[in-house]
Amino acid sequence: MSILKKINEHLEEWILVSLLAVSLTSITMQITMRFIFDNSLAWSEELARYCFIWLIYIGIAYGVKRSRHICLDVVYDIVPDAWKKVMLLISNVLVGLFALYVIYYSVFLIEQLTNFSQTSAAMRINMIYVYLSVPIGMAITLLRLIQNLVHVIRNWDSILTEELKEM
Repeated sequence: MSILKKINEHLEEWILVSLLAVSLTSITMQITMRFIFDNSLAWSEELARYCFIWLIYIGIAYGVKRSRHICLDVVYDIVPDAWKKVMLLISNVLVGLFALYVIYYSVFLIEQLTNFSQTSAAMRINMIYVYLSVPIGMAITLLRLIQNLVHVIRNWDSILTEELKEM
């Protein structure tokens, strides 16, 4: 298996597991410091919060990749098979347009933040690194949506049988 294929198949998983590990380690250290050493760490809660923010936006991309987001099953189940395929295409396009919208305005926000050089309270890191989670997460989401669209178009005839197997 090539390196690019592994990255394509597991990028979000690696990032999510790493962020979760850092977050849980940070929280565990804070609990240990408070209850055993009767002291606290100033930065651990902040680090866990920023990891959680990144987890959310990378998690959106992972959900899109696995097609595990909320769906109106009631409507989807009653329409004919041909419409189901069209609904898949339309939903991917609409979510893609939303992702583009979010990317555009988040980049605009980050450009504004560069003028202020705002840093976090405890860790003193530039807040741009926190806000970058939005355009990066949405860019990965957009990539996964494009991959989903290509998959639906290429496998137009067999797409419904694949979905039925997953249920």
